[in-house]
Amino acid sequence: MKFTNALARHEGWKTISSEQHFQSDHLAVVTEVMRTPAVPKGRPWLVVHRKAAVVIAPMTHEGKLILIRQERIPIRATIWEVPAGQIDGLRDFPRTGVTDSGYEAAIEAVALRELREETGYQLGPAGELIALGHYFSSPGFTDEHAYLFLARNVELSPEGHAHAESESIVDCRSFTPREIARMIANGEIRDGNTLAICTRLIVSGLLSLYG
Repeated sequence: MKFTNALARHEGWKTISSEQHFQSDHLAVVTEVMRTPAVPKGRPWLVVHRKAAVVIAPMTHEGKLILIRQERIPIRATIWEVPAGQIDGLRDFPRTGVTDSGYEAAIEAVALRELREETGYQLGPAGELIALGHYFSSPGFTDEHAYLFLARNVELSPEGHAHAESESIVDCRSFTPREIARMIANGEIRDGNTLAICTRLIVSGLLSLYG
């Protein structure tokens, strides 16, 4: 899997102009005039450029998934979700001469770090980190995308969690696949990251919610 291909430009797509309205450490808001295959003269679009992220499904040797319960200010709710985090410096990688394998290794390292920091779990002796591709969270207005991973055979780390207070993670628990299915059906799990990675796990044959 080529992590550098997530935002590959295809024939017929070209940025004619870009006007920036706002920028922070995490995102930029711009109006882009883009030439597309269907509109060769170009069309304006308000775009939010955001850092890419990693999303991790931690699975114990018993087949349970580890979820965190986190306060989410934009939706004014505390919800169960899989651990995730933004990747600092991703946009700089293509300009630093890092090979594709080095690029992938750097993203995998971020995934393992976020796993331990947010849940207090790490890969066990027989553990493995399985890449599941990427997905776009809301392509109608942002290029934000996340790399999905299954961390299989995780165990508690001796160091415990190390998440920042600003993340407002209030709980961390393991759930059986049947419990996950019930939580999805009841709307207890409703964030895009968790729904996306559960879907990818199911269609890849790595998780059965009713098995």
